[in-house]
Amino acid sequence: MSVLALGLNHGSAPLDLRGRFAIPLEALGRSVQGLRHHLARAQPEVAILSTCNRTELYIGLPPSACPRHALELAEPAIEWLATQGAARPEDLRGHSYFLQGAEAARHAFRVAAGLDSMVLGEPQILGQMKVAVREADSAGALGTTLHQLFQRSFSVAKEVRSSTEIGAHAVSMAAAAVRLALQLFEDLHDTRVLFVGAGEMIDLVATHFAAQKPLQMAVANRSAERGRLLAARLGAQQVPLGDLGQRLHEFDIVISCTASSLPLIGVGSVERALKTRRRRPMLMLDLAVPRDIEPEVARLDDVFLYTVDDLARQVQTGGERRQAAVQQAEAIVSAGVDSFAQWLQQRASVPLIQALHRQTEDWRQAELTKARRALAKGTDVDAVMETLSAALTRKMLHGALSELHGSAGDAHQQWMASVQRLFLRGGA
Repeated sequence: MSVLALGLNHGSAPLDLRGRFAIPLEALGRSVQGLRHHLARAQPEVAILSTCNRTELYIGLPPSACPRHALELAEPAIEWLATQGAARPEDLRGHSYFLQGAEAARHAFRVAAGLDSMVLGEPQILGQMKVAVREADSAGALGTTLHQLFQRSFSVAKEVRSSTEIGAHAVSMAAAAVRLALQLFEDLHDTRVLFVGAGEMIDLVATHFAAQKPLQMAVANRSAERGRLLAARLGAQQVPLGDLGQRLHEFDIVISCTASSLPLIGVGSVERALKTRRRRPMLMLDLAVPRDIEPEVARLDDVFLYTVDDLARQVQTGGERRQAAVQQAEAIVSAGVDSFAQWLQQRASVPLIQALHRQTEDWRQAELTKARRALAKGTDVDAVMETLSAALTRKMLHGALSELHGSAGDAHQQWMASVQRLFLRGGA
């Protein structure tokens, strides 16, 4: 039980609650160090995965840690996470999950493979998990246990994508966004589209929209240089982020996904834009967590506001081939979990193996010291070797023989079988 996973995701928590716990990339390393410091007494390994759909803490413990120690970490980990979202621990518990050992590994493998995503098989999560691992490693918080967990996660994800049709059935958020726009406007050739942000999600969505050849596209981003690069690639106009409120009325479709901790588009600016547009409808897609667009905007007439959760519900994948792909993927995950659980068990025996080596080395040194003394006194070499070998044999057999003599019933039968396996190889 030396691996733990704790967190909340789109299945356990609503959008606004998830938004309170989202950790921006630039703060991820500091957060990893903060969590590790909070759990310092346990000396754990730590990694944090934070996306628009989930915030998860992965914790690795030394091989010698017992299940009780793992359970004792649950409460301080919940307390730390609650603090990040300015929430009470009791408010978070009802929307979070806590997994240990093999089940924590199963969860990580399913996440990496896209089986736990809003959109089945979406590929972005694997890259986000690799970023989480890189940040944990840079912060000095990644050790052998979590390294194994994540490397095996990546291997499982690769096998799922190469051996099943999960990837073929993945309908991206970007494609779903275009479908929504087509439902409202029918033809996008006469629409003007504004992209707020320049990250991976906006890049994907903008590429899909560009294929529809809208009348105009524009990019607004906090980093002017990054915004300029995306705008140049799309053949789009660059809009200063500070001009957003004044120019909102120019656009029929607004798609926003930034790492801002506060909404960038308020209900007041949208009301003014609608007045200028003379009530021509606007489609607004808020793909950010926390929100980029104030939720009150949805109450305005002539505005169609969709969140990342709404968009996920628009994605339709189904049929027998999809179910077959899921079953194949789950089988690959289960095989990966079995292998990792075996590795954990073997790793848990390391302290015992080390203790055995120390004990036998102590015996060897003690008997060698006696043998050297005997040789120094002139004792016959053959006699010294006989005494040395007999003493070592007695020491190694003493524990097993004592248990055989002192046990009875089922315990005696078990000890007989163990002694046969350990010392007689082929049995009696």
